[in-house]
Amino acid sequence: MLESDKEEKSSRSSSSASTGGRWSEIRFTLHFAMRNPLIMAGAIIVVVSVVLAAFSGIIVNPHAWKTVNYGIKLCWNNSLINWHISNIFTCPGKTVYPLGTDNYGRNLLQMIILALPTDLEIAFTIVISAFAIGVVLGSFAAYSGGVTDEAILRITDVFFAIPVLILAIVVLATIGRTLEILEFSVLITWWPIYVRLVRSQVLSEKQKPYVEALRSVGAGNFRILFFHVLPNSIYPVLVQFTLDIGGVILVFSSLMFLGFSPSPLFPELGNLVSNGINNVFTAPWLIIFPGLTILIIALGFNLLGDGIRDILDPRLRR
Repeated sequence: MLESDKEEKSSRSSSSASTGGRWSEIRFTLHFAMRNPLIMAGAIIVVVSVVLAAFSGIIVNPHAWKTVNYGIKLCWNNSLINWHISNIFTCPGKTVYPLGTDNYGRNLLQMIILALPTDLEIAFTIVISAFAIGVVLGSFAAYSGGVTDEAILRITDVFFAIPVLILAIVVLATIGRTLEILEFSVLITWWPIYVRLVRSQVLSEKQKPYVEALRSVGAGNFRILFFHVLPNSIYPVLVQFTLDIGGVILVFSSLMFLGFSPSPLFPELGNLVSNGINNVFTAPWLIIFPGLTILIIALGFNLLGDGIRDILDPRLRR
């Protein structure tokens, strides 16, 4: 009876110590992140972007991008910025357009807000899909080895050899210009990065002694790979995931800028820049503000990705 009580107390104390250790680790991670201004800047940019995207349909009429008013086309009435251009059209009435209007007489600020969910949703869809494909193929190739590993690597090399934009343009020109095809055209060039990264991490991890110990106690290959090896190999992949959000937004916006938009009215940051390319000197805000939005979002995710990498690096946590 006394022995059982001792065992129960011991298990409780070890459990509370484990919980305390986890909370201590979380507190240290937050302290480490808050101490770095670049990490905080990236986190703030990402949070603000995601919140604006989530509530864009409430902040702005979601159908505003379909409304055309040529009576206020390319006008500016924000007194805070003087473009020093003599032939800028002043917007009539009392309505203030903080970032001016575009070729179709639409409020540019509203169009940028409506473009955020499109760009972020597409970026997350592409990167999550590439992440899933890379994790499955990369871990399977590394853990299986032999012919399976070689076959997956050679297929990956084929896609690596083709530039992202060129392959995407070929797919779009051949099949069509819908949003689904745009996403697919970027995805087929993005997943090889994750296959290579996951494979290298799993190859390194599976050589460690604990894997042999798991085999010796009868653990199956599936359990070892997906419950032990892969979770210990995933941290560099998560960093790459964060960095790639900004990269996908840049690539997708580039395709839209090159004219692969399903509609010239479609609210997407690259499409907004493309619509203003013919008015660089008469309405520079059409390029400057959507371009700055792309730059800031990409910078935010890159700073956050660098911050996550620093947080997960044990050498920097000492």
